[in-house]
Amino acid sequence: MTVFNHPQSKSYGRIAGLFYIVIAVAGVFSIAYVPSVVVVPGDPAATVAAIDANAGLFGLGVVGDAVVMLSEIMLTAMLYFMFRPVSPALALAAAFARLTMVTVMAAMLFFTALALDTMGGAVYLGVFDVAQREALALLFLDAHDFGVVIWQLFFALHLVLLGYLVLRSGAFPKILGFAMTVGAFGYLLDSAVVSGIADSVALTYASYGLLGLVALGEIGFGLWLLIRGPGTFTHRDGARALEAGPVAA
Repeated sequence: MTVFNHPQSKSYGRIAGLFYIVIAVAGVFSIAYVPSVVVVPGDPAATVAAIDANAGLFGLGVVGDAVVMLSEIMLTAMLYFMFRPVSPALALAAAFARLTMVTVMAAMLFFTALALDTMGGAVYLGVFDVAQREALALLFLDAHDFGVVIWQLFFALHLVLLGYLVLRSGAFPKILGFAMTVGAFGYLLDSAVVSGIADSVALTYASYGLLGLVALGEIGFGLWLLIRGPGTFTHRDGARALEAGPVAA
């Protein structure tokens, strides 16, 4: 476990890269694939039927969500210590933003559980007729989906800060930092479009392009960490500030 004591080492970077890949694989499965199979938009009854028919897959999706969130906690801590020498304040802000995103993701699972419980016809819900229970379930599912709009805001901030830290560190190809910093605005545009704040075809396509750019940046950064590990950190203003200690007033 001594590898965790050397945040700028290649071994440390490769472990962080492994967490990146785990999050990517588990996230695509639980966040993209499973809902595409078991969720029927606007139809709670059909969603219940699909979940019943794919109970094993749905359970694996919940496991995938748990894997993503636990891996996110480890990765967030590792990225903070990796980039703290570059800028302690920005590295901490990036960590807070990513942890807030994970917190929102965890809260979204409560709405999923409420929707399933409502659609399952629990005894204490007998005061509601079928149509009312389906409407409540649809409300909970909508609240779950709106959670995506919220966590994307925090993730966008994280990626802007992380991309800047990557650019400043000198330890990674600058194109990766550029892709994350610029592409992060795709999450903001997507949240604006989905929430109805900005209903524009042009903005929708712009968000697609930026999301594609940030995906390449994130995957490239994760693979670079896993395969190559970080290079030499040439910008260490934060390290010098930490060594100098607080400035007297």
